Amino acid sequence: MRSLAAALLLLGAGCAHQPLSAGDLDRVHQVAFLARIADEAGPKSSVFRGDSSYRPKLAPRRIDDKEADRRLAVVLANGTKADTKRGINMSRSMSRFEVADTLRAETLARLPSEPPWSSVVDPVLVARSLESFLVQEVPANAPDYERLRAHEVDTIIEVVVEEYGMRSEGGKAGVYLLGSSRMFRLDGGEIYHRHFEVDDLKAGLEPLDPFKVARDASLFTARLKQALLGVADQLAKDLNPPARRPPAPSGGPEEGGGPRRIQPPEQPQEDDPL
Repeated sequence: MRSLAAALLLLGAGCAHQPLSAGDLDRVHQVAFLARIADEAGPKSSVFRGDSSYRPKLAPRRIDDKEADRRLAVVLANGTKADTKRGINMSRSMSRFEVADTLRAETLARLPSEPPWSSVVDPVLVARSLESFLVQEVPANAPDYERLRAHEVDTIIEVVVEEYGMRSEGGKAGVYLLGSSRMFRLDGGEIYHRHFEVDDLKAGLEPLDPFKVARDASLFTARLKQALLGVADQLAKDLNPPARRPPAPSGGPEEGGGPRRIQPPEQPQEDDPL
């Protein structure tokens, strides 16, 4: 099976990625980092409607493509319940909150313990300030970030999950995830932007059997978690420019004729897989 990194694909060109420069990062004082999920983002299933290969298996059950996708989407969202008669064990799926918060937490965990990442505003405080839910759900609409000024926040990092679920082509099904991330100043001005996509089928990863997923939601959950971790890896690289010099000691930056940092080029890294 191909590596997960191969599943991370660059969407389009030009505006798909605006890299973060070391200079812009140095001017950040206090960061609020949050992730949210778009309305109707998922989990979705377009497995059976998008691929006629499964119709011979659905026909004896008298289930049409639309109904089969609806049932699979329910499993992707809620997991599978135990059914001893059918030999189905209980397995959970990831909630919408967990999908979004995994991106936030895993990206932060991969960033160095130095400013501004060493003093990111507590996520609970951010959630309270924005009046967002802390359990099960996250806000679908963009919050009022001006409320974070009370915590001396000057910069926001926002990750948005736009769509995710399962799809199929030619009898092979897999997980997909679409979204974007951006870093912007509360006073105006975007200093970083990234569109990301993870697609098992485009990457040639081992397919998931949708009928097995319907009986064991953990198969989908495990693959989705892998996708989220892959995106978190790339976002962390984006947010830690390789040419950035460690912050100056508490005595302040070098003065006079000291060495100056050469800014990295405003372009994606060579190993950029998104």
